[in-house]
Amino acid sequence: MALVSIVHRMHLGNRDRLDPEYYKPEYLHLDSILIGRPRHKLSAVSREINCGPFGSTVLCDTYLPEGMTVIRPFNIKDLRVDDEEIVYISKEDVATKNLKTYTNGDIVFSRVGDIRCGIIDNFDSEVTISPNIIAVKVDTKLINPYYICTFMNTKHGYMQLERTLKIVAQPTIETETVAELLIPELGDKFQEGIERTVKLAFSELTNSKTLYSRAEDSLLAELGLKDFQPKYELSYTANLSKAFGVHRVDAEYFQPSYENLVMKLTKTVEVKPLKYFLLDIKKGIEVGGEQYQEEGKPFIRVSNISITGLIERDQKYLDKELYEELAEHYQPKMGELLLTKDATPGIAYVLKEPVEGIIAGGILRLAVDEVKINNEYLALCINSLVGKLQIERDGGGSVIKHWRPDQIKKLLVPLLRDETQQEIASLIQQSHNARRRARDLLEEAKRKVEEVLEAASVG
Repeated sequence: MALVSIVHRMHLGNRDRLDPEYYKPEYLHLDSILIGRPRHKLSAVSREINCGPFGSTVLCDTYLPEGMTVIRPFNIKDLRVDDEEIVYISKEDVATKNLKTYTNGDIVFSRVGDIRCGIIDNFDSEVTISPNIIAVKVDTKLINPYYICTFMNTKHGYMQLERTLKIVAQPTIETETVAELLIPELGDKFQEGIERTVKLAFSELTNSKTLYSRAEDSLLAELGLKDFQPKYELSYTANLSKAFGVHRVDAEYFQPSYENLVMKLTKTVEVKPLKYFLLDIKKGIEVGGEQYQEEGKPFIRVSNISITGLIERDQKYLDKELYEELAEHYQPKMGELLLTKDATPGIAYVLKEPVEGIIAGGILRLAVDEVKINNEYLALCINSLVGKLQIERDGGGSVIKHWRPDQIKKLLVPLLRDETQQEIASLIQQSHNARRRARDLLEEAKRKVEEVLEAASVG
């Protein structure tokens, strides 16, 4: 059923937009909320708003193991800049190229693709930004940056960005768009309350990471791998019979570091192939890009799987009819171990909550025999150094990594005592609970902002 919005020309103000999508009913409702109350343009409460440097200024081949942090779009999640998968460039590079730097309390937007907003919160030193980031230095004397970040993650904040997206190859926002964003003026005490809730959530996220690290450290310590450092040798030999036995002739497969790992494992504990622990293994399905919808039931791809759960990274959706047709065979169930096999193979996560969605072909659903092994412990083994090195070996020199089911079934899994497995699994569960509390708190903060704005519009 078609929707019709009629807007009188006199109400267009100084807007230069005549495309009908700009005046959809939900956007007109947004106008009534934002324009009918005290508000500020983001530029009016900021000291600086800058886009990242031109694309050729910060190149991936200049990244270093340490130096100054470079914030990239996928570092923005859960309303803050996450410190995982961080890359660095030298401070000399920053000075030579005259790159802008930022610190805790500054806000960043991803400007291409999956548009998000987060606050820099947990870094000990200054950071810089990649070309696809827009950064805002907020004037904290005028407004609370935690409140701004929370507002931009509400439906009222995000719709302002959505309304002005430029679609070329992929959705894009400009610095001028960010500068024009309207931020409702809510009281200082309300903003401070939002900040406290958000910071409590961030504390839970940090606690979650600490608990997960403890679990991984405990696993590696039990396996005698706590200080194990793979040493990649430039030259080595392998018997031809071994090459024929594994049907591989690429040199990378026979890198001694992989064999050293296997030798250390087998000397320390009992080791079994993954297939020994499996009751069933099912593959997802590819539906084709033409089936993607703007809303509906989630189509869960490899990019939506992480070691800590499902994430809405560039989330795609399927319509209800197709979902219902596929759900019986391709919807994951609680307790199953989801395992990626393509592109970024070897990400394992035990599904802890019901999901109404379909998994893509690059993901496997493993039913684990928990009489033989704890499924959370098994997932950690796969995600840890134990699994990563074996997967790296199996992947060989492929440009796009593919981990075949026959290779997956042969993955060697160390079998620790039941009590130790349970202790490790308990830490993983505690980590999950902390992350869930964090997300509940962030949703609470967003809901409070939305409720105040909606109540004001009704009044």
